[in-house]
Amino acid sequence: MLQMALQEKLDRFKRQQEKCQSTLSSIAAKAGPSRATTTANAKFTPVPAPNIVRSPAPAVKFSNDTERLQHINSIRKAPVGAQIKRVIDILLDTRLAYTPEQINELCYVDVNSNKAVFDSLRNNPKVYYDGKRFSYKSKHALKDKSQLIVLVRKFPEGIAVIDLKDAYPTVMEDLQALKAAGQIWLLSNFDSQEDIAYPNDPRVPIKVDDDLKQLFRGIELPRDMLDIEKDLQKNGMKPATNTAKRRAAAQVQGVSSKAKPKKKKHEISKRTKLTNAHLPELFQNLK
Repeated sequence: MLQMALQEKLDRFKRQQEKCQSTLSSIAAKAGPSRATTTANAKFTPVPAPNIVRSPAPAVKFSNDTERLQHINSIRKAPVGAQIKRVIDILLDTRLAYTPEQINELCYVDVNSNKAVFDSLRNNPKVYYDGKRFSYKSKHALKDKSQLIVLVRKFPEGIAVIDLKDAYPTVMEDLQALKAAGQIWLLSNFDSQEDIAYPNDPRVPIKVDDDLKQLFRGIELPRDMLDIEKDLQKNGMKPATNTAKRRAAAQVQGVSSKAKPKKKKHEISKRTKLTNAHLPELFQNLK
């Protein structure tokens, strides 16, 4: 009797195992019909991602593949926002255009079988969909540093760096290179603490608000150069002068700080020997 009971429990466990394997396998292999949607003409042409070629995986037992299938299942049951982020991260990192099937292969987000995910991805402002493939869409379609400087020069009143960060992978390095070359300014906005890029081009007219002009003119500077130099150093700037050193040297050498008297201007008198007598107009004030 004990042996029959054990055999019955073993058979029941095997049936449960086969049922679980069948359920998880259907989740991994599930794929629905693709949807096509037309969008406005893009300003750039995304590069299609190459097809993913994988050799047939050897048959694995349920116990050996459980972790991967559970991971896939957890991704597909995650909130729509979490799935969208996984897809956008891949589009941003690679800058390639992927079909829904390729996205499923890369990050296990089944775009075709989840209408909410598909619609959210298609309507996301950071995603471009041409009816077949999804790709990343930055606010400004730039490719290199030359296009970057042309864009910055179109904004004499400044352009937010946050709007340029995702233009292309090396855009931040190029911004720093343009700053080092003196072609642009990178200044911080005191309200948002965000960097603003300004063109450093004297030919570009820059409009300054009257309030800013009034604020600038209303700032009273210290009267002593020592105080001015201290304020500059406090704000991380190196003064061009060293008043303390200059004054110390003057005291040691006994140099007076008073202005030297002007030399008396030499005037022409009757006793002066004239060598230009043929130019009488020079001697109208002759004493």
